[in-house]
Amino acid sequence: MESYHKPDEKTLQGLKDIANKLRIHSIKATCASNSGHPTSCCSAAELMSVLFFHTMRYKADDPRNACNDRFVMSKGHAAPILYAAWVEAGYVKEADLLNLRKIDCDLEGHPTPKLAFVDVATGSLGQGLGAACGMAYTGKHFDKSSYRVYCMLGDGECSEGAVWEAMAFASHYGLDNLVAILDVNRLGQSEAAPLKHDVTAFQERCKAFGWNTYVVDGHDVEELCKALWHAERFKGKPTAIVAKTFKGKSLKGIEDQDNWHGKPIPKDRVDALLADLQAQIQAPNKPLQPELPNEDAAPVDSTPIQLPTAPEYKIGDKISTRKAYGVALKRMGDASQRVVALDGDTKNSTFSEIFKKAHPERYIECFIAEQNMVSVAIGCATRDRTVSFASTFAAFFSRAYDQIRMAAISQSNVNLVGSHCGVSIGEDGPSQMALEDLAMFRAIPTCTVFYPSDGVSTERAVELAANTKGIGFIRTSRPDTAVIYEPDEKFEVGKAKVVRQSDKDQVTVIGAGVTLHEALAAHDELAKEGVNIRVIDPFTIKPLDAGTIVASARATGGRVITVEDHYKEGGLGEAVLSAVGEEPGIVVHRLAVSRVPQSGKPQELLDMFGISAKCIVAAVRRTFAN
Repeated sequence: MESYHKPDEKTLQGLKDIANKLRIHSIKATCASNSGHPTSCCSAAELMSVLFFHTMRYKADDPRNACNDRFVMSKGHAAPILYAAWVEAGYVKEADLLNLRKIDCDLEGHPTPKLAFVDVATGSLGQGLGAACGMAYTGKHFDKSSYRVYCMLGDGECSEGAVWEAMAFASHYGLDNLVAILDVNRLGQSEAAPLKHDVTAFQERCKAFGWNTYVVDGHDVEELCKALWHAERFKGKPTAIVAKTFKGKSLKGIEDQDNWHGKPIPKDRVDALLADLQAQIQAPNKPLQPELPNEDAAPVDSTPIQLPTAPEYKIGDKISTRKAYGVALKRMGDASQRVVALDGDTKNSTFSEIFKKAHPERYIECFIAEQNMVSVAIGCATRDRTVSFASTFAAFFSRAYDQIRMAAISQSNVNLVGSHCGVSIGEDGPSQMALEDLAMFRAIPTCTVFYPSDGVSTERAVELAANTKGIGFIRTSRPDTAVIYEPDEKFEVGKAKVVRQSDKDQVTVIGAGVTLHEALAAHDELAKEGVNIRVIDPFTIKPLDAGTIVASARATGGRVITVEDHYKEGGLGEAVLSAVGEEPGIVVHRLAVSRVPQSGKPQELLDMFGISAKCIVAAVRRTFAN
């Protein structure tokens, strides 16, 4: 077996020197911006020095190269030392550090993928490791490449449950290409972290979660070189390196002291501290170069992914949109190796199991850990290595909302599919009913919100989501509904379908999913009385086809009724209201779920909450009575 050789003294001194250069850069940058977290950077200086200039393999002039080792700074407030490492690697100009946090500079307060060396935005703590799991899983199982993934966490963020969801995931899948470095510097923002410097407790927790674990002095470069060398060679488990460090290390009067979090060094102390650090650098001009990676990750194939054939449904066929999602995903998987699926132990309800049966090697079971599932899916999608689709009950995405919010900041192209929306799921009751999800996803700036209403439109929604930049959310329903579109019907993002119309339409009714079918039933009922209504399927709730809606509203005397299986706040009705808000003479009447619902049969609940066909008929009649 290969045995460890201690690096020579010159290399060790070089790593110590770089650590102090990183401290100097971090202090200068945070002083220039008069904000930031220099003490959080100082505890990580040796960790960053050894990782970037001894352990990791990457092309410093091509940070997003597919073959490079990945690095995730989960403790995102230590961004300045990440930027400093890339200065020392030669990619970032030293002068740019003095523009840290300025409006015209991409070196932001916390890392974002505006920078080529950042894959995921961090700073909302506890999320980096989940994304790193997605990258490591992708490297090991999809790319089958030798690149490794390193994630640095703060001890404070280890109070987040999402960290331990990720720890469980990584050990379950034996991600031995993943290393988590815990920067245990004792101090949080407002007081000491709960375990303080109890590195044994961290070690025991990591081991209990199935990780190979080393405890090191986080300021001893030789110990770090050795632990990281062993981590690279350890097979079958991910490795955690528990590093005991000191916040503000090497800053006299500040090191290991309370109340320095997020504060630049005072002007009257900075020169002496910088001189002190400079004096410790012995060979200021000895550059250490990172090793180059193995060229074993294929370039990304960015051709659009299309369904191999048109959907195979006939008008009148009955299928739920959740099942149509599973069929569509499997067919997209047939079309491209890049399509991968994730689920949170609901695959027999979301029907992602159809994909799993056809492509088991590209399916990731994330179990009942939705926050981590979303983070893993984001990690899988970084550098466009995969086109990832993660599914669960739409209601359960609410617990991952922070991860979804951060996905937008991460410029992620992840696709999320939420089934079992609304009261139409029936007997399972309100804990399983998504009634807030449209509001949630509409508020995300980079998100396209698809709400298909039949098998054909669901297949096209999946196809469009796979090829649309930004986050995709597809809302699917539990009940079987009739296919209303021909297989060759064309669908576009932001283009609605007028599914019923005549020259004599008196009201425009807009429904989606289950309520579109209720609107069609209402149309047929009213037609018997000689009352014509226009029925619109929006297809995407965001962007909404305002043009079609306004034109139809004008054609029907300004009378619009929206009907949705969602709470009134933030859903279809409010989307339509904002689309027609500046148009004079249009009145929108909204039918929506108005209170916390209950168990019951789907049809009973649609009636109870005023969103069934008979309630639409009554609303149309009221429109004329008024």
